[in-house]
Amino acid sequence: MQLNRGEKCLFLCLLACASAFGAGYTPDWTSLDSRPLPEWYDDVKFGIFVHWGVFSVPSFGSEWFWWNWKGDHKAQYVEFMAKNYQPGFSYADFAPNFHAQFFDPDEWADIFAASGAKYVVLTSKHHEGFTNWGSPNSWNWNSVDNGPHRDLVEDVGTAVRKRSLHYGLYHSLYEWFNPLYLNDKQNGYKTQEYKPDLIWSDGDWEAPDTYWNSTEFLAWLYNESPVKDIVVTNDRWGRGCYCKHGGYFNCADKFSPGELPNHKWEKCQSVDTISWGYRRNMRLGEVMDVPSLIKDLVYVVALGGNYLLNVGPTADGVIAPVFEDRLRAMGAWLAVNGEAIYSTKPWRVQTEKAAVPVWYTAKNSTVYAIFTGDPMQNTFELSTPKTSDSSVVTLLGDGKPLKWAPLQSSGLMVKLPDLPYSPAYAWTLKLEGVA
Repeated sequence: MQLNRGEKCLFLCLLACASAFGAGYTPDWTSLDSRPLPEWYDDVKFGIFVHWGVFSVPSFGSEWFWWNWKGDHKAQYVEFMAKNYQPGFSYADFAPNFHAQFFDPDEWADIFAASGAKYVVLTSKHHEGFTNWGSPNSWNWNSVDNGPHRDLVEDVGTAVRKRSLHYGLYHSLYEWFNPLYLNDKQNGYKTQEYKPDLIWSDGDWEAPDTYWNSTEFLAWLYNESPVKDIVVTNDRWGRGCYCKHGGYFNCADKFSPGELPNHKWEKCQSVDTISWGYRRNMRLGEVMDVPSLIKDLVYVVALGGNYLLNVGPTADGVIAPVFEDRLRAMGAWLAVNGEAIYSTKPWRVQTEKAAVPVWYTAKNSTVYAIFTGDPMQNTFELSTPKTSDSSVVTLLGDGKPLKWAPLQSSGLMVKLPDLPYSPAYAWTLKLEGVA
């Protein structure tokens, strides 16, 4: 399906398949929230988030560089500019150096596919207002007329779809220093001079959903758009909407609910724990290691969520080797244990504390017990599963039936084989015929 530039920045996820959902949604939250979430999204579980824009040029502090420099006037940002750039240098002056000279979308897509991710979400426009496609209304503040001189949204989309990955777009509702928006803000959002043509959903915390015409947009999206049956949306549609309205819930960045929510949700997490955009001043200790990433993924999936893991490319268009290393290690683990992740559902019990932490997922009549740590012994007890004479236990990646014995009340003791190498120190027991 080929969409024009305007259409493709309205949608979170664009697919090549379709499923049937009811039409006739009205522009109110009661109606819109009744729309079933397309099944593909719950099945895929793991995606890659990409924060890339003009902020990748100074690549200092975070992707909020412009706001921290000119909005909050944070000392470290003011000092950085004073030391490294001439007086009068503006944020717009960074744009020509967002040249993406080493950007190879096929190389990116190969890395994403190797990570085991099933969907990719690219930043089409962050709060700085720069669009990664040739927006005709952005006054030269876009990637076709400035910087890379190419449609980055189109380039990434073409590459990831060739690898059968789903493709989505992040798009900020507001822009820090857009004078039309600032005038509306000063007027308490009683005026509406700021009318972005294309909206995804972030930057939602200042103005109410009525200012953004969110419900009208979503009603069109679900009823009439080219992807009405397959598009997925989140919950950031205006002040007070998050964790209440929308297709799935992001709630806060790096959201961790602690218990099984009653609504589909997603955790956005960055490999760089300090920033979503690339930072030249990043330190290795600020980068998540592989065991931490796998534990986070397992926790999220066991509690019914999706895991959207972010990397920030350089202004040159390079995914830093440390990020690539983490993504490929995720893929190596999923190549063995993905059966316990993709297309699973939360089990009746999500976790138990055995010799090491255990998280459960389920698929049809099969239960998976993912243990995130080496028990350092040849037997392993699980207290939750209820066994029968027909129960079968195997270790993913090995496949041979393991010896086991029932515990007195419920649960079982499994005789473990020598555990194979795992980049995350995490293994999965497949339990068939348990209740």
